[in-house]
Amino acid sequence: MNCKEAEKLVPAFLQDDMDSETLKQFIEHIGACPECTEELTIQFLVSEGLEQLEAGNNFNLQHALHERLGNAKYEIKVHKGLKYTLFCLEAAVAIAILAALIIVF
Repeated sequence: MNCKEAEKLVPAFLQDDMDSETLKQFIEHIGACPECTEELTIQFLVSEGLEQLEAGNNFNLQHALHERLGNAKYEIKVHKGLKYTLFCLEAAVAIAILAALIIVF
């Protein structure tokens, strides 16, 4: 993912509107690119800051952004684990079918 693509995806990230693969690429890019990290931080501070001010809440935006990035990384790990589990289940089913065919014939 390049910077232009990542910058276009910042609003989708802030709205939790990204598929797992795109999220993974976005997080990897943000982790390696200071310029895009700064852009994400600015857009997050503006959108969340205004929302929190309107609600009259106390807030720590830096902490909130780090938490959101941490949650995204966790979501990526969970998705990866689910894909692996699905692969294992599909393999087990295929083996069971082969075993049943061998027994039958």
